[in-house]
Amino acid sequence: MQIVRRFPTLVAAAAAALTLFGSPAAVADPVPLYNSAQDNFVNGDDQAGLEDLRRLLAEAPDDSEALALQAVWSDYAGDLVTREAALARLNTLNPRMADGVRTIFRAVGAAVGTLPNPIPAIAGPQTGIAVLGYGLLPDGTMRPELVNRLQAAWLQAIASPLSPIVVTGGNPRNGITEAAAMQGWLVSHGIPASRVLAEHQAGSTVGNALNATDMLRDAGATSVIVVTSPNHIRRAVADFIVAGLPVVGATTSLEQLVSQLPPPSRPSQRGIYLDATRTLLLPAER
Repeated sequence: MQIVRRFPTLVAAAAAALTLFGSPAAVADPVPLYNSAQDNFVNGDDQAGLEDLRRLLAEAPDDSEALALQAVWSDYAGDLVTREAALARLNTLNPRMADGVRTIFRAVGAAVGTLPNPIPAIAGPQTGIAVLGYGLLPDGTMRPELVNRLQAAWLQAIASPLSPIVVTGGNPRNGITEAAAMQGWLVSHGIPASRVLAEHQAGSTVGNALNATDMLRDAGATSVIVVTSPNHIRRAVADFIVAGLPVVGATTSLEQLVSQLPPPSRPSQRGIYLDATRTLLLPAER
């Protein structure tokens, strides 16, 4: 009802656009079109990607994943009519996925509005701290950027002494995962070992968000403070929100801070949208 009040002409146009989908039809092989759409979005050709989805949905109008992607990338392209038409149809077919797409919209907005902040937040035990990894050197030692993240995480841990901490990152080098290296650094700098949970599997920001969210929930956290580098914080914030954990703080290191203060341009938001779809478990390939 709220959408009808605020956007009556948009909703009417969206309802009319739904007729373009037609009735379900047999699909010879939707996989090439689906993968082509994803490849085009990754490579920055949004119009080609959306055209692939239109062709796919002409053959398979009940394809929930294609509808979800059409809604997300129409939002990125600023085509609100197509976004609302796809979301309305998705809502009848797969309400849970439609809710996930709406979460993506909220997450992108929150991420774009996030400012890198080296000042730690103050939080209680129900707010966890997630520290995101960074690639180790071949011998398993940490690169300076990861040390910078850990220094920010140490300050955050001191500011919120009851918060559980998850260090997340796999990608082992010389038998050492990013999480193991981070855990060792924090414990050696006075953080109690009982506070620091290590997630050793994630190989990407998406994995960081999905795996750390599960661990923090198991530890009793209902929200999270994300700690990473300034040039990484917005994408990480969006992924954690889509993974289902409210983000109440975004703590960063000082390196590159000033250059990352302006909000990202629309083209610069592409990575946020891509990661958000993957966190919603819309696969890159079928």
